[in-house]
Amino acid sequence: MTIGIMEVNLVDARGLSNSDFLNKIDPYVLIQYKSQEHKSTIAKGQGSKPSWNETFKFRVEFPGSDEQPKLVLKIMDHDTFSSDDYIGQTTIYLKEVLELGVENGSFELRAQKYSIVDSSQSYRGDLRVGVSFTPRVENESYAQEFGGWKESQW
Repeated sequence: MTIGIMEVNLVDARGLSNSDFLNKIDPYVLIQYKSQEHKSTIAKGQGSKPSWNETFKFRVEFPGSDEQPKLVLKIMDHDTFSSDDYIGQTTIYLKEVLELGVENGSFELRAQKYSIVDSSQSYRGDLRVGVSFTPRVENESYAQEFGGWKESQW
């Protein structure tokens, strides 16, 4: 089994459907890989064309128990006085990215557009995301960075 770091580069979105009738939407993205989750900043007032340019790191074990590892990106609209609205989501399947990363020492899937769909599979806009995977050897600082533990060598 190979352990490494997957970096997700959240660039921007275009054509997001507006769920707020009176105001511009304030979108953010929940990025999920297995049990790990990150949240982008809220693109306050940016409406249907938000820009983030943020990078998030995930600890990856490959091959793992999941036959088809995937990254799920949920686009939400932040609301101050009510619960946040779900806009839609996209899924990026990672098996090839992880395989090529292990085989070549690293692999980068340059930022590209992914269609966002809502729960009824209706198109809600595009999200531009890049993904890279770099295998690495477990060391103490790496384990601490992700809340893991390191077995002693005794």
